[in-house]
Amino acid sequence: MAHILVVDDDPAIRQLLTDVLELEGHEVRVAVDGLAAVRAMEICQPDCVVLDVMMPGLDGYGVLRTIRAQEGEPVPVIMLTAAAEPDSAVRAWADGVDYYLAKPFGADEVLSLIDGVLGYPLPAA
Repeated sequence: MAHILVVDDDPAIRQLLTDVLELEGHEVRVAVDGLAAVRAMEICQPDCVVLDVMMPGLDGYGVLRTIRAQEGEPVPVIMLTAAAEPDSAVRAWADGVDYYLAKPFGADEVLSLIDGVLGYPLPAA
């Protein structure tokens, strides 16, 4: 399966996403803020990033811009936010996010988005 980097300053969300993704067979690495995310990107070279918008220090937009500035095949990024305002979504799309998802979200919703960006076949309904 895939290597997923989960970036969120909320420990409960990090744990939820880690548990759900690992149950699906993914390898998960976590980062607690934007600066840790940038360091983790250099080390683990994930197949997909699940990224919170609002974090102390370097926010999700800064992390996204750093990811998009890297050379090579672009890493899919799914942004999560508690503040799903139109301006925030527009900014995320302009910075190159693949998907933008408002909190609260369902675990199945995140799994489907990850499967989609990684090109995995979606389960039949």
